[in-house]
Amino acid sequence: MSEKITDATAPVQAPLAPAVSPDSGLDASKHADLVDMTVNARRAADKERGMTLMQGLRLYPKAAAWSMLISMCIVMEGFQVCLTPNLINLQSFASKFGHLNSKGVYEVEAKWIAGLTNGATVGQIIGLFIAGIVAERIGYRYTVIIALVWITAFLTLFVTANNLTTLLMGEILCGLPWGAFQTICISYAAEVCPIALRGYLTCFVNCCWGIGQVIGIGVIKAQADRNDMGHWSWRLPYALQWMWPVPLAIGVFFAPESPWWLVRRGRLEDAKKNLLRLTSLNRDTEFDADETIDMMRHTTELEQEITAGASYLDCFKGVDLRRTEIVAMTWAIQNLSGNSFSGYSAYFLTKAGVSPSHSYSFALGQYSINIVGVFGAWALMAWGIGRRRLYVGGLACLCVALFVMGFLGLVPKAHRDSGAMATGAMMIIWAACYQLTVGSVCYSLVAELSTRRLQIKTVVIGRMAYNIIAIICNILTPYMLNESAWNWGNFAGFFWGGSCFLSLVYAYFRIPEPRGRTFAEIDVLFERKVPARKFESTKVDPFEVHLDEKRHSVSHVELPEKA
Repeated sequence: MSEKITDATAPVQAPLAPAVSPDSGLDASKHADLVDMTVNARRAADKERGMTLMQGLRLYPKAAAWSMLISMCIVMEGFQVCLTPNLINLQSFASKFGHLNSKGVYEVEAKWIAGLTNGATVGQIIGLFIAGIVAERIGYRYTVIIALVWITAFLTLFVTANNLTTLLMGEILCGLPWGAFQTICISYAAEVCPIALRGYLTCFVNCCWGIGQVIGIGVIKAQADRNDMGHWSWRLPYALQWMWPVPLAIGVFFAPESPWWLVRRGRLEDAKKNLLRLTSLNRDTEFDADETIDMMRHTTELEQEITAGASYLDCFKGVDLRRTEIVAMTWAIQNLSGNSFSGYSAYFLTKAGVSPSHSYSFALGQYSINIVGVFGAWALMAWGIGRRRLYVGGLACLCVALFVMGFLGLVPKAHRDSGAMATGAMMIIWAACYQLTVGSVCYSLVAELSTRRLQIKTVVIGRMAYNIIAIICNILTPYMLNESAWNWGNFAGFFWGGSCFLSLVYAYFRIPEPRGRTFAEIDVLFERKVPARKFESTKVDPFEVHLDEKRHSVSHVELPEKA
């Protein structure tokens, strides 16, 4: 494989394309199809790169709507994920599953808090692995529908639980479909939308997390001061999860399949039909469905040449090893930057001296920022700030906020109330910085930096890394905060501040800038081992490349001039 890479300021030579080698034996019709595909792919890529946000919305409004619908599966997951870390602060839950501590207050043991949270994470890891195989075989839509049916059945375990073991089984079994949602929602959003919309709709997945968390914490807060509901004060939040699966399954059934997935399966006519379902019939652009399908074909051919296979093992071979590492670390850093710490915000603030009711108010504000922060991230991206700058700059801000929370632990006991409220305020500031940057931009980065051929599996491995780090964090955090364990309180901020600083160093040197690039351009940049800090300034032309030389016996000739 050969291609030309130039500095952004250097002139680009005339495009080249495959042609018949004198002794290749390739017939003229196959050669003509190969050349036509390359010409069309270039035209489609040029149109995508020149497309503005508003043009993208006018041309792909249906793609945006379908992507947002499927991303709503994450609302259900965000709802559940925030339940257990916050229900442990609810006295009806603690009195059912906990024991009296030295202060005469019911408290769930730290080992069970960690076990319940990690049970869901273990289930997600298994679900991620299975989804990576199943989705590539049967498609994104049917995988999501199967996951929704599964979760509808096993939510019963939460509602009927009378002991912690049953709750743990519910976390594990419901974790399987949650893992499927994590990978498919992002992959679908990345594949059905053009470059102009890609960053926004992948970031919307994080907004869905926030919506689910706000609903979940709102339901818990409503039960915090009620003494008339008994065990239903903690069972009701679990039961409310049944309101999601059926309407979501109906919507997903009617959604178009990803054209990229159909192209990878060789179903070109179906890919074109689904692409037309994703676009507007009342468009005023030069959109050509055949050209866009050929761009997908060209990228698929290019990736077949770069990547030998499409298994999990291939994610760790050759150039894809670097891509897998970056995707995995980009996601893992979400937890290493203090996200796990913030997940126990209500519990943490209660230990810091805030009343349970006020602690839920702070948590509600924090989770509300998760929604608003995504729109803020959209605005920053619309103003031209790249994903890399947002990610690295955000980590720097988070690091400072965590160290400030740590130093607030030095406030004298006489001023404990003031220190506790200041800590709550800092957690809100941390949440705002996180959602404006790392929390939202991460989803765009992992979707764009994965190769299409290994998209699902790379995202799966990345999310597995996130969950493995989450398991470690979920073991450490309850012990840091629990009064019968380490009881660090605010000083936990120093630990997470140090972890965040190391993440900042990694991000600066390893995470590249994919903004404004086609998938084929990103493929070539990685194949040529361009350093992360030079991704944005390096100019590449993926059409100056031999495609499938062994199968097509092709050599270079000049393409017709672009129209």
